[in-house]
Amino acid sequence: MMSTLKLNEFKALYKAWKTKIPWVDHLLLGLFVWLESKLIDNRVRVELDEAIKEWETLHEADLPDMVSPIYTEKPSDTSTKLPEMRLTAPWITDIKKKK
Repeated sequence: MMSTLKLNEFKALYKAWKTKIPWVDHLLLGLFVWLESKLIDNRVRVELDEAIKEWETLHEADLPDMVSPIYTEKPSDTSTKLPEMRLTAPWITDIKKKK
């Protein structure tokens, strides 16, 4: 796999620091490729975190409030005598009351 530099800053640094010794140039290129990948990863991570925070601040009013369900229990008429248990959302009971 051929390692190449992507950012112009690192390309300019490599050209400025390049020597005529092939093994030193190869080590220098490897170092710059590694540093460049770390820098790009860090920039992407920071940009994503900022974008997520901005989105959350813009949309936090649109998110619904968390409400707990209503738990009801009725005695059963069956032979097992187990009660009927039901979990419903609060807005469901509000709709039934309005009718």
